[in-house]
This record gives sequence, structure tokens and C-alpha cells, in this order.
Amino acid sequence: MLSGFGLRTFWAIVVVVVASIGVFAITRDVQGAIVAVVGGIAAALVAAGTGDEAPAPDDAAHTAPSVLDDVLDAIVAPVLLVQDGRVTLANRAARTLLGAHILGEDARVAIRHPAAAERLGTPGPIDGERPIELVGLGTRDQRWEMRLSEASDGQRIVHLVDQTGNYAAERMRIDFVANASHELRTPLASILGFIETLRDEAGEDADVRARFLKVMDDEARRMQRLVEDLISLSRIEAEKFRLPDSAVDLAQLVEDTREELADAAGDRGQDLVATIASDLPAVSGDRVQLSQMLHNLIGNAMKYGRAGTPVTIALKRDDAGMIRLSIRDEGDGIAAVHIPRLTERFYRADAGRSRSLGGTGLGLAIVKHIVERHRGRLDIASQVGVGTTVSVILPPSGVVAKGGVIKG
Repeated sequence: MLSGFGLRTFWAIVVVVVASIGVFAITRDVQGAIVAVVGGIAAALVAAGTGDEAPAPDDAAHTAPSVLDDVLDAIVAPVLLVQDGRVTLANRAARTLLGAHILGEDARVAIRHPAAAERLGTPGPIDGERPIELVGLGTRDQRWEMRLSEASDGQRIVHLVDQTGNYAAERMRIDFVANASHELRTPLASILGFIETLRDEAGEDADVRARFLKVMDDEARRMQRLVEDLISLSRIEAEKFRLPDSAVDLAQLVEDTREELADAAGDRGQDLVATIASDLPAVSGDRVQLSQMLHNLIGNAMKYGRAGTPVTIALKRDDAGMIRLSIRDEGDGIAAVHIPRLTERFYRADAGRSRSLGGTGLGLAIVKHIVERHRGRLDIASQVGVGTTVSVILPPSGVVAKGGVIKG
């Protein structure tokens, strides 16, 4: 024979398991199933009072709210239970979002959104209705999706799903397409314009023709660089979850890249200074991608650092045993407001200067994705008038570091 505590535990487990299976079979959505379980628990705990072994009425009265509160508070998303238009239960996330005063309040007032109020005030079945988008609930920039489902005895479960991240991702996708189109259209329009001019009498002048052809060549190469960067970014993103497993001697790769860029940069190449610690372990990586990362970062430092000032490359092992690559320039620096967005596609702190130096606006986005694929960390620190330091922290072979963190 089960004790009162054991019996209550037994009933709670049975209710949760049965309700979970049924709801998941219908919705095929894990989070939605968890939310809908609340309704199943509410009904089953009332029915659990039958049988010789059932808890006493007073025990059941205290057990049901306790179990419901615990289940609700375990759900990360805001969830409310509404009966006769009023909020009867709300989990911790809902109380944080809407306020602790919502218990017992009219649900239309609690959520404070016209579209939500209209839906909550409509009687009758709600099965099959589409979720409602709520803008401005919580902070001004947050976007939520309100989902309703039927529970027992005319109760409704209100599930608020935070769609802010999804909306931001969609916004970035739209912006990316728009920016890519603009970046390609601008040089293309320039080339077409010069072609039209060369067809006229101006094309007969050898000097004019040579000057126009030079501009056309520059614009065509700019488009070529942009297309190559777009393809490169796409490939890196496609391989994001395929961990590279080749042993790469990063110290040798840094030295090879430094020599290559120094030879190609003329006098500016003399400003490249590298300090590489001895006996550094290899990293598990993709040599081609790590080389691309180094070319981007060192190339940026050479372009944006003031002429005649050193570009310092340091490679060492830090106190945590990670491999730390730091590249520092002595340029104009970057204002703090820009740093969190530097790895966004096509984001430029100084758009005009970036284009004049041949930048596509994708370099740091490519670097970020390479670092993330290698399970590393990217740090960016800058001071206006002093310069910028970009650091990449990578785990040696066999060690995993936290990835994708950007700091100003």
C-alpha cells in the first residue's frame, strides 16, 4: 500500500507521462507539448481523487496547485491558464513579463495588446486558429507569438513564444540580400556607364579610353572580390557544424602569412612585426580557412593602421592553455558603438574609407564564422586615436573552447 506522499507522487507521474505522450502526438512540438501538459495535469489531478488509495480531499486540494505551479515555473516561456476570461495561473516567466499582479486579472488587461484582447475576448472553440503576433509586449523591440489551446472545463492555455531572435535573423537576411544587391549594382552601373561613354565620340580619345578602362577594370575586380567573399562565406557557413580535425601548425602559418603580406606590401611590409612563442602545440583546424582568417586580420591592420606605424602580431599560449593570436595596429581606432556590429555582413564603421581601401564589408564576418567553426573566440578591442587589437583564442588539438564571443 502506498503512503499519502507516494500515492500523490504516483498520480503526478502518471498524469505527466500520459498527458505528455498525448499532446506530443498531436502537436509534434516539444515546447508546445510541455505547455499543453498543464491542461492535462489540471484535469487529471482532479480525477486522481478516485479510488481507495486516493489522497484525502484536503491533500488533493493542496497537491494540485503545487504540482501545477511547479510544472508551470519549469517552463521557460511565459504561460498562463485562463478561465472565464481571468488569469487563474501564471508561471514565473509570465509574471516577470507581465507583472505579478496579473493573477485574477482579466486576461485582456493582463496581456495589454489589442490583437490579444480581441482573441481572448472571443468565445467558442479555438482549435486550428493561427498564432497572433504581438509587437511591443515587454520591451519595445520584442516580438512575441501568442498561441492558445483548450484545456479542461473551459480553461484556455495562453503560451507566449519569444520570436525576437527569429525576427532579427529574418531582418538580417533581408538586409543581407539588399546590401549584396546594392554592392553589386553600384560597380555594375559604373561599368555600364563607361561602356556607353566609350561608344560615343569620347571613346576615340586614347587617354580618355585608357582612363575609363582603368576605372572599369577596378570596378570589375571589386565585384569579383565581393562575389568571391560571398561564395567563401557561404561555404564556411555550410561547414559550420563539421569540426575540422587536421593538425595545423599555426606558428608556421602565421610566419608564412607575414612573409607573404610583407613582400606584397612594399615599404608597408617593413612595419609587420611578429612575436611567436616557441614550442606551441598544433591546433585542430582547416589550414585554408585559418590562412584566410590571418590574411583578413593582418591585411586589415596594415590598411587601417597609420603608415609607418608597426603592425604587431603576437602568438602565444595563455594562462588557460589556449592559443592566443593578437594583431594590433596603431590607427584611428573604432568608436565603442561600432564594435558589437563589426562582424555583421556589410557593416562598416567608415563606409567610404572601407570601399576606397578595397574592402567588401565581409572580411570580419568571414573571420567570425571561421573562428566559430574552430570553436574559438574572437575579441575586438579598440580606442579612438590609439588603434585596434583583434584577438583570436583557439583551443590546441583535443581541447574545446567557448565559441563566438565578441567583446569590446
